[in-house]
Amino acid sequence: MLKRRLIPKLQLRSMRLGNADRMVLVTTVRFDQTVQVGDPISQAKVYQAQMADELIFLDLDATLQGRPTMAGIVERAAEEIFMPLTVGGGVRSLDDFRKLLRHGADKVSINTAAVESPELIERAADAFGAQCVVVSIDFSRTNEGRYSVFTRGGKHDSGLDPVEWARTCARRGAGEILLTSIDRDGTRAGLDVETTRRVASEVSVPVIASGGCGTAAHFVEGFSEGMADAVAAGTFFSLKDQTPLQIRARIGNAGIPIRPQT
Repeated sequence: MLKRRLIPKLQLRSMRLGNADRMVLVTTVRFDQTVQVGDPISQAKVYQAQMADELIFLDLDATLQGRPTMAGIVERAAEEIFMPLTVGGGVRSLDDFRKLLRHGADKVSINTAAVESPELIERAADAFGAQCVVVSIDFSRTNEGRYSVFTRGGKHDSGLDPVEWARTCARRGAGEILLTSIDRDGTRAGLDVETTRRVASEVSVPVIASGGCGTAAHFVEGFSEGMADAVAAGTFFSLKDQTPLQIRARIGNAGIPIRPQT
């Protein structure tokens, strides 16, 4: 039986601290308001001690600012964290995939590059294996009332329907879909289980639901009603006094198969 996964999401921004720019762990609200949390590596070590299944590192501004991928952060994390690492932000080419994988990433997430150059999905899957390719789909409801995929840190409306785009990504070779509701990001109002369920029912690859977890019940809903294979959360684990261990227990008590606490 497939075991579901809990994945803390570490969102990073480059900030000026003293005389130098450093990558800082932050949380966001609807991809806009930012709250500084602290050092990403220290927090990642906490998540490891709390028995998280995997970690996702996302550089929120690399694409917008034209910065290279955060290989240095990945290398530091891989030296101290012994669980699968997914890394995204600023990935534009096979060379970026190769660089991150060589520095310790297990999977690489692409968003804007996937929309602008869909063939990159196939090329990466052929070169490194589909299991290494995660397509991140950020979606929001537009003023016209439809759901659309947004790129460039949630700034650009691609016009793509998230369900149709997820189907295309899976067909082109994506090994996983990271599905994030911009409207619910950081609000703690709960996941968009309807859209998650629609995507999960249309693709054969694992779907990671993200954006909006505020209670343990929201994780349960993501798995049961949303049909998600994994639930990722940033604000919840960073700012609430609840650990992956506690949430895992609640999920198990709800009768949902969850990976054991090993």
